[in-house]
Amino acid sequence: MPIKQSDYEELLAEYSSRSAAIALLKQHRPYMEAIPSMRRPEESVITIPLPVVRIRHYQSQEAVSPKITSGAVAIRLPCDVAILMCDPEWKVKMGVEIFVFIHQPQEDFSDLLTRWRQTQVLLEKDYEWLMPHPHQHIISEVAEEIHPLFVVFSETPERIKRGLTGAYLPYVVKIPLSLVEEEIPKEIKS
Repeated sequence: MPIKQSDYEELLAEYSSRSAAIALLKQHRPYMEAIPSMRRPEESVITIPLPVVRIRHYQSQEAVSPKITSGAVAIRLPCDVAILMCDPEWKVKMGVEIFVFIHQPQEDFSDLLTRWRQTQVLLEKDYEWLMPHPHQHIISEVAEEIHPLFVVFSETPERIKRGLTGAYLPYVVKIPLSLVEEEIPKEIKS
């Protein structure tokens, strides 16, 4: 059964919430350990769905005008959610950033891996985050470390899971909500 767009949208909406993002990080121990305060995890994590960064000294990669350089350009990263660590006491962004890539419908291994590689290339430049409104006061410059976390579905083809394992990229497997709903008996639904 192929992955539905609604399954992807459901997870994107879910991981936009801090509590769901923290639960996701807890499924991969090294990332859970990156949370600055486990006593105050909600204050230690900032989630940014479909994130945008401002890249300073951006150089166009287009063949038409490869020499054009601009002062700063806002670019949407090809990941689905960025999870930034924040010191709960000082309210400053910490050095670790985790990028969540949710397997999208019709996406194969090379497409999924390309999104991570494009994110790596973009973040090699000098950048700053365009932060959500409640966090605009936080200094949001370049990370010390960036890490990916892939979310695939039980329905995701095995070659994608094998490819992620072979590339040493962490992933978690989720059961699509549409499959869970199909398994709930009709008398319970109503």
